[in-house]
Order: sequence, then C-alpha cells, then structure tokens
Amino acid sequence: MLPVAVAGVSTDPLAVPVVRLALAAALGLFLGLEREWSDKSAGIRTFSLTSLVGAVFTLLASESAVGRVLLAVGGVLVVVQGTLLAARGLSDGADGSLSLTTSVSLLAAYGVGALVASGFVVEGVTVAVLSAALLVLKRELHSFAGDLSRAELRSMTEFAVLAFVVYPVLPAGERTVFGVPLEPRVAWLMVVTVAGIGMVNYALVRTYGGRGIAVTGFLGGLASSTAVVGTMLDHATDRVESVSYAVAGVLLADAAMAVRNLAIALAFTVTGDGPPLVGVVAPLGALTLGAVGVAAATADWRTRVDLAIESPFSLRNALAFGAAFLVILAVSGVAQARFGATGLYVSAALSGLVSSAGATTSAVLLYRGGTVGADVATVAVLLATVSSVAVKAALAVAGPRAFVRRVAAYSLALIAAAGTAVAAATLV
Repeated sequence: MLPVAVAGVSTDPLAVPVVRLALAAALGLFLGLEREWSDKSAGIRTFSLTSLVGAVFTLLASESAVGRVLLAVGGVLVVVQGTLLAARGLSDGADGSLSLTTSVSLLAAYGVGALVASGFVVEGVTVAVLSAALLVLKRELHSFAGDLSRAELRSMTEFAVLAFVVYPVLPAGERTVFGVPLEPRVAWLMVVTVAGIGMVNYALVRTYGGRGIAVTGFLGGLASSTAVVGTMLDHATDRVESVSYAVAGVLLADAAMAVRNLAIALAFTVTGDGPPLVGVVAPLGALTLGAVGVAAATADWRTRVDLAIESPFSLRNALAFGAAFLVILAVSGVAQARFGATGLYVSAALSGLVSSAGATTSAVLLYRGGTVGADVATVAVLLATVSSVAVKAALAVAGPRAFVRRVAAYSLALIAAAGTAVAAATLV
C-alpha cells in the first residue's frame, strides 16, 4: 500500500473545455467501433460526431437560460432537418450510412457556429477540425475497424473500461506519495494517453505503412521504436544499398519519440497551476527538426519498408506499461527527495533507457506537484529523451559498419543540437 496523505488541490485536466470536447469525440468513436465492426449503418464516424455535438450543446447550455432555449429550438430544427434527409436517402435507396453521417454532420456544423458565436472560438475550431477529420478519414476508419480481430476488439473494450472505471475511483487533487505531492488522476490519465498513442499509431502504420519510409519510421517510432530499429537493422544487414533509408528510419523514430515526449510535457502542464513547461520546446524541437532534416536529405522517403509491430491492443501491455510507470515514478520521487535535482537527473537518464515516456511523465508530475522547478523538469525530460536516442544507437551496433557509423554520428549530432538549444535558451 502506498503512503498517501492529502496535500492540496490542483486543476483537473478534464475541466478544460477543449479537452472535454476532444474526449467526447474519442468516446463516441469508441462507442461506434463495435457497431462499425458489426457492419451496422451507424458506425464509428456517426457515433463520434454525435458525442461531439452532445458535448457542444452541453457546454453552451451551461452558460445561460437564454442560451439553453436558443439551443433547444435550433437543435430541434437541425434534428428534424437531418431526420428528413436521412429518411429521404433511405427511401431513395441511397447509402444509409452516408445519410446518417450527413445528418449528424449538420448537427456538428450547427454546434460549431453556436460555439463561435458564444465566444468559444478555440473550442469551435476544435470541433470543426475533429469533424472534418472524421469525414475525410472515412475509408481509413472503416478499414481500421473492419480489420480488427475479435480478440483485439475485446482487448480494446477491456482497456477502455479499465481506463474510465479507474479514473473516478482515484482521489481527486494532490496526494503525498513517497513524500512527494502527486495527482493520482493526472498520473492515470498519462498512462492512458501513452497507451492510446501507441494504439493509434499502430493503426496508422497498418493503414499507411506501405507509403514510404517517412511514414513507417515516424509512425512506427510512436508505436514501437524498438520494432523500427530492428526492422531497419535487418534491411541494412541484408542489402548494402538500404543503409541510407535504414538510418533515416532510425532517425525518424527518434523524432517521433521526441515529439511524443514534447506533447506529454506540454499537454499535462498547460492544465496545471503553474506555467506550461515551455522549456522543453527548444531542445526537443531541435532534436526533432534535426532528425527529420537529416532523414530527408540522406534517403528517398518513398522507399517502402514493411514494419512488423506487435498489436498493442492488449490489456496486458497497457497494465505492463502502467506498472513500469509506477516503478519509474516511485524511483524518481525517492531519488529527488533524497538527492535533490541530481537524483532526479540520474533517475531520468536511467529510466529513459527503458521508457522515455515513463521518465517524462514522472518529471511532469513532479513539476505539477511543485516538487521541482521548470528548469529541473526540463533537464529531466531532455535526459530521458537523450537516453532513448542512445539506446537506439546501441541497438544498431549489431548492423554493418556503415550503418553503425552513421547512426552513431547522427545520434551524437542530435544530442548536441538538443544541448545547444538548452544552452542558448539558458543564456537568453
């Protein structure tokens, strides 16, 4: 049993309207997944759009009584119009799913207009972008849902149930764990987010993996950087002429890992009591741009590479990451408490060898709890990222000399670029 004591209250990320809208769309997508897999007329896009519209109406209705009346009248009119459109499409023998999606799209458009008119500009843009993506990615979403095996569908359902059942059970606000103030709900959201990133990118690699090394390396790096390095190592070993694009694949996996850590650091500090952890932007941005730039200059991005990634749709995998995250968090907290910033730096560097995402989330939680400052958290995130780059370079040692030399040289250059960005930002 972890030692827990009340320490205070901080901002809940789910209290932010934009986060709630995005979550509503994601939950609607999950609800429609089984319907899509069962080949029903209302599927993955229709359910997601419906949830999104429900969130829009709820957000606006909470502002005023007049707003509730106007929304009710306007909503009824749009519902009637959409119903008539769907009925006409079905009676005319048109595609029923198209009619349903068009009807719900009208509701989404109405919600966007209502949001913008009420001053929720950012939220309105969020709804518009999410709705457009759901409409444009029709073929990809249908393909993804249809290609899932029953076992994968069951694992996704188990993970989703676990994710959203555990969250409300955890105590809100800060608690003191191992002498460090942490937020259990935020920590759980981080675990779910990292696992979700892996699942989404697995689906993207399976859909777009044949379109070139740029897609395979980057998206594969978000899903499983180890798989990317292993695949590139095999290609470089089998054919000398493949060394260039194999190196590019490893560098793109580094870029993907840096982008993921950057997103975690920013997304979970924007909603905190303190300022966002913007110090990570310069070093991780430099690492990302450097990796992408070198990969673009040294290889043909159109080269196709098939990537074999183990399906992440497994409750066991998610729980395994959660357990690893808990261990990293405990080690980081104890190291920081006993040895200060130096202890956290050592912990982040060592943890990054196993999971840079786990080390990053630990540093972010310590920052949110006020245990460490922005500078210390930034350095910890950078050390975790650098350790992950070093691991990929070490894994490449088993390849041919040309592959090893290039990966090692470019990895050192990326680390130097990140360090230079930190130094420049410090001087400013």
